[in-house]
Amino acid sequence: MTTVTVEVATREETNARLLRAFSGEPQGCFISFPTVEALLKTLTAKRLHVIRIMLGAGSLTIREVARRVDRDVKAVHGDIQSLLAAGIIDKTEDGKVVFPYDALHMDFMLKAA
Repeated sequence: MTTVTVEVATREETNARLLRAFSGEPQGCFISFPTVEALLKTLTAKRLHVIRIMLGAGSLTIREVARRVDRDVKAVHGDIQSLLAAGIIDKTEDGKVVFPYDALHMDFMLKAA
């Protein structure tokens, strides 16, 4: 099973992971955001529902995703575009979309300002 970890990480933390990967140390799959606010702006409740529906479903048309989440195609299209721009989902050669992981793990901590 391939799990992607969505995290909040600084550029330095991300660069350090990249250097470890270049030295041959397995790192796993990560999607990093610079702040909790950026993460939550991208991964809204409705977009997380889209991802949940796409888990293990293979490639789907946007219309099929909209049908499965019982929402308007235009609204789902906007969410899909945001997820594509963030690198969370991929577009296939035939124009469908796919969440290329079996699971999503969110990892971030809130601290006092």
